[in-house]
Amino acid sequence: MKKLMLFAFFILSIQMANAQFKIGFRGGLSTMDISANELIIKNKEDIKQLGISVTDANYGVHLGLFMQAKMGKFFIQPEVLFNSNSVEYTLNDFTDTNIFPTLKKESFQNLDLPIMLGAKFGPLRLQGGPVGHVHINSKSELFDIEGYSQKFENMTWGYQAGIGLDIWKFIIDVKYEGSFNKYGDHMVFEGKRYSFDDTPGRFIASLGIAF
Repeated sequence: MKKLMLFAFFILSIQMANAQFKIGFRGGLSTMDISANELIIKNKEDIKQLGISVTDANYGVHLGLFMQAKMGKFFIQPEVLFNSNSVEYTLNDFTDTNIFPTLKKESFQNLDLPIMLGAKFGPLRLQGGPVGHVHINSKSELFDIEGYSQKFENMTWGYQAGIGLDIWKFIIDVKYEGSFNKYGDHMVFEGKRYSFDDTPGRFIASLGIAF
């Protein structure tokens, strides 16, 4: 087994030594796709207190660095991106029927670490691979609710897949991202952790330039 691993590492080292490298900046926009049912918050007596629905997932922005190594028709493209996005919620207070629904907003900042693998056909790239999200910071108007707190995982994981174009020094990517975590799993009410019933997706478009 060790000999096989050493041989594979040796072959990969040779390929990387002969690879063509691009390094540069990239940035773009993303839009989140969340089709979750209303999240119901209950008290200790199991009585409904609050309903939370996703009203709007606003456009997100990302900016960072990429490196692309081409080996024949194949390539690997790791990226380090700062990503910021926000979500708006509608809140229904079941304890008072005279109160109209209210809107609350949360914003998130993450460090995204996608690693794209794929094949090139002329300027066209077909790609896919894992992506890690490192939580950096968040702001939430849900803190106005008594008993609300947040608990984020240090890192969450997902996947990305899509197409890209390499034109001169520019790289263009359109990708879809899926998550392995349910949306809202950072929400904690009165010490109990909640999450919506849907895993979020994102459509990502970005432009990069090599230097």
